[in-house]
Amino acid sequence: MLQSVRSLLDDVCSMDYAAKCDINHTPPREAFNAMAENGWLGLIAPESYGGSGGSPTDLALVLEETGHHFEELGLWLFRSFTYGCYAILQHGTDEQKQRIVPGAANGKLSFAFALSEPDSGSDAASLRTRAVIDGDYFIVNGRKQWTSGMDIADYALVALRTNDLGKKQLGISTLMIDTKLPGIEVRKIATLGQHAIGTTEVTFTDVRVPRTALLGQLDHGWAVCEDTLRYERLCLSAVRIGAARRAFEYALDYAKTRHQFGKPIGSFQVTQHKFADMKVMLDTSFTMVRRYAWLMENGKAERADTAVIKYYIAESYKTISDMCLQILGGYGYSMEYPMQRFFRDSRLATIGGGTSEIQKNIIASTLGL
Repeated sequence: MLQSVRSLLDDVCSMDYAAKCDINHTPPREAFNAMAENGWLGLIAPESYGGSGGSPTDLALVLEETGHHFEELGLWLFRSFTYGCYAILQHGTDEQKQRIVPGAANGKLSFAFALSEPDSGSDAASLRTRAVIDGDYFIVNGRKQWTSGMDIADYALVALRTNDLGKKQLGISTLMIDTKLPGIEVRKIATLGQHAIGTTEVTFTDVRVPRTALLGQLDHGWAVCEDTLRYERLCLSAVRIGAARRAFEYALDYAKTRHQFGKPIGSFQVTQHKFADMKVMLDTSFTMVRRYAWLMENGKAERADTAVIKYYIAESYKTISDMCLQILGGYGYSMEYPMQRFFRDSRLATIGGGTSEIQKNIIASTLGL
């Protein structure tokens, strides 16, 4: 399996191709379509929906290899796996499964997740974008922030306030909203990294969403969000450790061929120690991804496991990209070479999808502190 996806990505997603997408701010659509045409978007979908019924471990392997070629391609794929397949299969109605999962599995549909708002980021459950029931519809009004890929998505899993029940986690519902509905305005946000797909701000103005779009139980959508985020952690971690490995390999090749003071810079102990530290981080990260995938497969992934993997791999990717840039020196800082892209893209890892600080809070709380 791994050799097959690697060969395909070698053909359709070279480092030059990734650089072109980043520079031109264009999604890696050709590579995405190639992955879809070769059946990889159906990896976790059951055969009855046009997929191959793969496991979380299979998913981790494919996303690691995808991230190794281009992180943003991996992030685009993971949204289909997580929101288009997993969330629907776990929480959707039979009608939703029949209508949406095959399109996710064959790559005809793309997905986004709208949770954060201008005033609710780390405190995500304090969201205020509201959906009011009106007969057979929800009327949605409000604004979402950092909704990555919304401008190229066909559906968005949106967390909304449907009731005020005291505790902020209650009264939240999740809707799978057709992004083409009238009243949805999407604005691209300029960011430091992630230029190929990037992120957006979304405004909902009297958007009429059919009640059949409800995913999970009314007023109990926070459970859907938490479950989906657990799966997201596996995907994000796999993609990012693949990207970190690519940065490491690029810097290692450079250290073996770049000469200063009459010998390769890799022969100096100060450089060797950087690579030793990065090797330990990479090996630990790979092991953590495999362990977390096993926990997911066996229904044993706890809240602490989710926070630990998100925290460690995000921080490792950021650290590795920074160390690699330092090894390349001026060439790392130059926009003409790819290391700056790893450095820029990696910085989101410790912020998006739950900051490192929040992950540490979660870890501490599970220890009874």
